[in-house]
Amino acid sequence: MEAEANSGSPEDSWAFIQRPGEGCRTVPLAGHVGFDSLPDQLVNKSVSQGFCFNILCVGETGLGKSTLMDTLFNTKFEGEPATHTQPGVQLRSNTYDLQESNVGLKLTIVSTVGFGDQINKEDSYKPIVEFIDAQFEAYLQEELKIRRVLHTYHDSRIHACLYFIAPTGHSLKSLDLVTMKKLDSKVNIIPIIAKSDAISKSELTKFKIKITSELVSNGVQIYQFPTDDESVAEINGTMNAHLPFAVIGSTEELKIGNKMMKARQYPWGTVQVENEAHCDFVKLREMLIRVNMEDLREQTHSRHYELYRRCKLEEMGFKDTDPDSKPFSLQETYEAKRNEFLGELQKKEEEMRQMFVQRVKEKEAELKEAEKELHEKFDRLKKLHQDEKKKLEDKKKSLDDEVNAFKQRKTAAELLQSQGSQAGGSQTLKRDKEKKNSLHLHQLLLFYS
Repeated sequence: MEAEANSGSPEDSWAFIQRPGEGCRTVPLAGHVGFDSLPDQLVNKSVSQGFCFNILCVGETGLGKSTLMDTLFNTKFEGEPATHTQPGVQLRSNTYDLQESNVGLKLTIVSTVGFGDQINKEDSYKPIVEFIDAQFEAYLQEELKIRRVLHTYHDSRIHACLYFIAPTGHSLKSLDLVTMKKLDSKVNIIPIIAKSDAISKSELTKFKIKITSELVSNGVQIYQFPTDDESVAEINGTMNAHLPFAVIGSTEELKIGNKMMKARQYPWGTVQVENEAHCDFVKLREMLIRVNMEDLREQTHSRHYELYRRCKLEEMGFKDTDPDSKPFSLQETYEAKRNEFLGELQKKEEEMRQMFVQRVKEKEAELKEAEKELHEKFDRLKKLHQDEKKKLEDKKKSLDDEVNAFKQRKTAAELLQSQGSQAGGSQTLKRDKEKKNSLHLHQLLLFYS
């Protein structure tokens, strides 16, 4: 029985093996079985989590950056007006939660306040580069954590940079070329000519050609819409030829015919924002939001962030291969870096110790020299003191001798004076007695006379 089944066709063998016997039951399928539902699962999961998109608007003051954002997303974004009195360029970031059908979008708009307002514009690009790198660094630190929460982490990396070019009709400014050259390796740059209704159509065509030529000659890499996907290859290839887009922004709605449309009213006529014959606003909106938003997000992660991450990890000492082209494990890299760090630390510690010992020796020598000078000074002062003391003692001795001599002379003088006084007193008494006797005799003579 088994031999006959094996000798037949595969279908017969399968039918024989699968033939239900007594006591077996057949379970019918409840529905379609297959993995072609995976895209639907991914769509449902992505929709439930929501999306984020971050736009950086770079351009000089007065080019209509805020107005274009309001027009692009058909929303009046609330924001504080800038005073443009800052000494440098500042970046202002605002995040908004938008909803379209059942899809949520966390939109972040970053604007450059004061860009091009300074007299010296040499360092105007530095705050922008530092801001972009700061967002990359924040994401990298989140990735390097032991417990990562990237599924709930708010991704603040810049996905698209709309660079607003002034409608001069001549050529790009040096500030524009330098800034775009510094940013092209860090962000997806989409150049746009702002307020394109300020120049004529023929001038605008020449201006676009001039801008494209200058970008190529200066090696500035702008974002090119991808053409590898067949579904969007044709439209993206066509739109790449229209770069840079000449756009007009307006939140004012005017009645044109029987419809209300966003437009700008001039004395000579009306410019319709969504009329492709008037400007490239519709092209920009289609390319930026409807067709290539996900590619911009992907390019930011796979190209610009990966470049920053690779350079940062190489600076930290991490490598993929050793000098023998063998793969490096993270543990080996960490141990090698740790040993290198400890070696450098020990080397620095030894240098500091030697420097400390050298400085102590120098200080001891200085102190000994100072001590020697103090001893010599003390000896000089001591000798000087002794000489002065000896002089004072000699002078005191001479003064004592003079005092004693003076006392002797004084005693002798006093003695002589006393002797003279005694002799003079006895003579006076004798004279007084004689005078008295003569007076008495005279009185007696007068009495007897």
